[in-house]
Amino acid sequence: MNTLFTPVINLYAVLVADFIGIAILLVILVTRGWNLPGRKAESHIMLRMLIFSVFNCFVDQVVAYCDGRIGTGYMFFHCMLYAGNTYLYIYNVLVGVFLVHMIVKHIDSKAVHRQFVVFWMVVILELVLLVINTFRPVVFEIDSNNVYHRGPLYTFFIMAGFALFLYGCVYYFISKIKNPALRYFPVFEFLLPILLGLLLQSLIYGISLLPACFAVSFAGIVIAFQNECIYIDKLTGVYNRFEMDRELKRLQKRRKDKIVAYMLDLNGFKKINDNYSHEEGDQALIAFADILNSVFGSVGTVIRFAGDEFVVLMHKAKESDIELYKQKTMEAVDKYNENSGKPYKLSAAVGGKVFDFSKEDSQDLVVVIDKLMYKDKDDYYKDHVKER
Repeated sequence: MNTLFTPVINLYAVLVADFIGIAILLVILVTRGWNLPGRKAESHIMLRMLIFSVFNCFVDQVVAYCDGRIGTGYMFFHCMLYAGNTYLYIYNVLVGVFLVHMIVKHIDSKAVHRQFVVFWMVVILELVLLVINTFRPVVFEIDSNNVYHRGPLYTFFIMAGFALFLYGCVYYFISKIKNPALRYFPVFEFLLPILLGLLLQSLIYGISLLPACFAVSFAGIVIAFQNECIYIDKLTGVYNRFEMDRELKRLQKRRKDKIVAYMLDLNGFKKINDNYSHEEGDQALIAFADILNSVFGSVGTVIRFAGDEFVVLMHKAKESDIELYKQKTMEAVDKYNENSGKPYKLSAAVGGKVFDFSKEDSQDLVVVIDKLMYKDKDDYYKDHVKER
């Protein structure tokens, strides 16, 4: 007969919290809230985290049930406690890293690899400590009464978690200064439940909040992504005209910002559609949008205006940036053409101008940069008559 030895874990509270977490996660999975138009990489990361999180809630329930059980099945409960708690620690480490990884990738894909060396070193160190913990309880231990106890290095895991999420928030706020469009992706708001859960679970022994807090956080992320998708072009993954209209209205109200605005249009796009199919034309648009994101992603907002026309709004830019970033765009296009293996070459006409919203009306912006872009296109076709 199984008996219970002075339980420290509040079993019913854990079961209820985990049940709520599972319910939230299953709703997101069933409704495919993780599937984000134009955000394939983030969608895959989100799906994996959701699946692991459902399993995490189940494991947390099993661990809570086994804690303090002795008598018949003693060794089974003992092994389940070791295996289950080890998984919970691994989950908190890996999902925390994947979450911050997704945030950074969403904000600036170029920054992912160079900024995560330290974090992955911490992950490896924590995994090594968990392996050592199997032989010598330095992170946690299960005593002879099958009761879980925190070890001396438990604090290291908590501090690493705080550092990880603090980094995500700081990176977001710094990036938001450069790119105000990140207001649709409020990182601090959906990291806050995890930070609070981590703090409360550390201070109040015997409760388990993190699985449910992760579920609430993921729900917030999905809502943020879906809200963001209202303003994103589904084909290319860049912003659409809804975002441009909102951004220009905001700038007009502030009337103190100067920006550089570009209009860009693919040269010979009709010939790509006619000669290689509309599907290939779509691939050309996606490739061009990726090029623009690589050039302007951390300094401005890329918008698909219409068809093969794109607008870029560079925040806090100056006159010299017009030619500088035009040249960077041309170089990025040339690099793509060298490596694409496509039977056609991409080329773009570009028109750019500094706008001072204290003196100019936002309604004139599109008209002005459109004329500048067509002037550049006419100059291009003077030397490429056959491509018309």
